[in-house]
Amino acid sequence: MVTNIALPRFAKIGAGAADTLGEVIADLGISRPVLVTDRYLVETGQAERLAKTLHAAGSTAAVFSDTVPDPTVESLSAGLELVRAHRADGIIGFGGGSPMDTAKALAVLSANGGDIASYKAPSSYTGPALPIVAVPTTAGSGSEATQFTVITDGETDEKMLCPGLSFLPIAIVVDYELTVSMPARLTADTGVDALTHAIEAYVSRRAGGFSDALALAAMQSISKHLRRAYVDGDDREAREAMMLASTQAGMAFSNSSVALVHGMSRPIGGHFHVAHGLSNAMLLPAVTRFSVESAIGRYADCARAMGIVGAAVADRDAASELVTELERLCADVEVPTPRSYGIDEKDWEARLPTMAEQALASGSPQNNPRVPTHDEIVALYREIY
Repeated sequence: MVTNIALPRFAKIGAGAADTLGEVIADLGISRPVLVTDRYLVETGQAERLAKTLHAAGSTAAVFSDTVPDPTVESLSAGLELVRAHRADGIIGFGGGSPMDTAKALAVLSANGGDIASYKAPSSYTGPALPIVAVPTTAGSGSEATQFTVITDGETDEKMLCPGLSFLPIAIVVDYELTVSMPARLTADTGVDALTHAIEAYVSRRAGGFSDALALAAMQSISKHLRRAYVDGDDREAREAMMLASTQAGMAFSNSSVALVHGMSRPIGGHFHVAHGLSNAMLLPAVTRFSVESAIGRYADCARAMGIVGAAVADRDAASELVTELERLCADVEVPTPRSYGIDEKDWEARLPTMAEQALASGSPQNNPRVPTHDEIVALYREIY
């Protein structure tokens, strides 16, 4: 069996790596990049800092900062106009998952045209695209290392998963110092998101030896450092470990897949505007409990990698302890339920059939160890509410 592996061409990783962005762009032969970011990073001066490194290296850079959380088809229009007006020859995604997703979509649409909906799964796009360079500011999405983007259809509230090699950044600049200012809530949500990536990559029906090694390494590190980063945002050792683990987990699921948690998470975000990492965290313990009997050995490996149990513990017991630890972790970092988050129960209930349909249509649940039915997904949504 041949395994296909897709990774960025190269990476700069470590404290101060962001200051090398100008050199990276120059080395790639990009002279007119568009820096895609958000207003927060503009207001805090971080976008200007990167723009200065680009100009110092000889680039003529433009900045697009009107990205929105959970980018929509409509939100891409202004960015696409800027990319074309600037005659850009490269795109830089700077920020969390939303600027990254926006950057990837702009890179493909500006080079190939069309509607982003035509790129959604199960299609896989490998055609023309502007080169993408990714500079993450959160330790969670792993988007810098993946061949996916997620864009919301504003008319249907569907979060469209768009896969393919053309969405994969060619270079990444991973600087954990950019995450030190993250508030505790964002630290928790993105951290559990990264853990979800690692676990789902490992238990996926599409897992392989290459992705397994990355996923297990990420799990081990996240288990040791997430609570520390949540409690003390200035814990640089924990921040550095979480940033690396996030990238490893991104590489893992990009070369394996995500599964049921992500399939169910996207509709929550699309319909109720819950941040992606948080909706994953709401789901992770319950979906793991639902799935565990179908891959006891794999889930037991996760428990051992996370240091929850020793090597001598039987698989069934280890897998059970994993579910308990995930519940405990989400409690420790104060993950809300949909109810406590403020979602109206009647509104939640009314949307469940559509949400279940959208979850299944994404293809992700089919990668799960236990493939759910429509009714089982509805029951899981009710369970977590």
